[in-house]
Amino acid sequence: MAQRIADRGRCAVAELAETYRVTTETVRRDLSTLEHLGLVRRVHGGAVPAGTLRVIESGVADRDRTNAAEKEAIARAALRYLPGPGSTVLLDAGTTTSRLAQLLPQQHGLSVVTHAVDVAAQLTGRGGVDLHLLPGRVRETTHAAVGAATVAALGTLRADLAVVGTNGISAGHGLSTPDTDEAAVKRAMVRSARQVVVLADSSKVGRETAVRFATLDEVDVLVTDAGVEAAARSALDEAGLEVVTA
Repeated sequence: MAQRIADRGRCAVAELAETYRVTTETVRRDLSTLEHLGLVRRVHGGAVPAGTLRVIESGVADRDRTNAAEKEAIARAALRYLPGPGSTVLLDAGTTTSRLAQLLPQQHGLSVVTHAVDVAAQLTGRGGVDLHLLPGRVRETTHAAVGAATVAALGTLRADLAVVGTNGISAGHGLSTPDTDEAAVKRAMVRSARQVVVLADSSKVGRETAVRFATLDEVDVLVTDAGVEAAARSALDEAGLEVVTA
């Protein structure tokens, strides 16, 4: 079991139970033993290799192919949270937020502010959208601008809505991402908006990565899919976060 966790980087309790054909209670007992031996580190809903949190980021193309149908449904469900015509919306980088950008209705006349090259490409020339691209250094992994200039620009804004993505969301650690620069921009987005909606497919729920950028009480709604494990969903509900299933 420890070797599988080391190879995969993170394994969920349910996945391990299915792989080894044992109960989830047995898996949890085994994980406790492995953690005591220093071989793994338990996190909400599963385990990661000892002394690590997930720090490897997939590229945009790889992430776009993962859970594509779920991301499309999440983006469509998020449309209900768009503010009225003339409002300002912050759109974070991410494959699900990029799908939302494709779906934005022209009649809303929204002012959209983003640091994501892919999101900006979706909206360039789109009628009814007043597009603003934030400054900064563009990261190769996420195609998103980051750095002091990006954070400073966000600090001058007050948006009606921020739509953010996340690499992980859990009741214990909040919203997190592996990169400190990405975390700083996401943190600034959250603090610049009156309402914050998080778009995250079920693979991100219960997962924890290295850098927290928001606590659960700093966001308003999580839009996800039906694949969320019951324990992770219950923990978010108990923490008071509104969870919407697409």
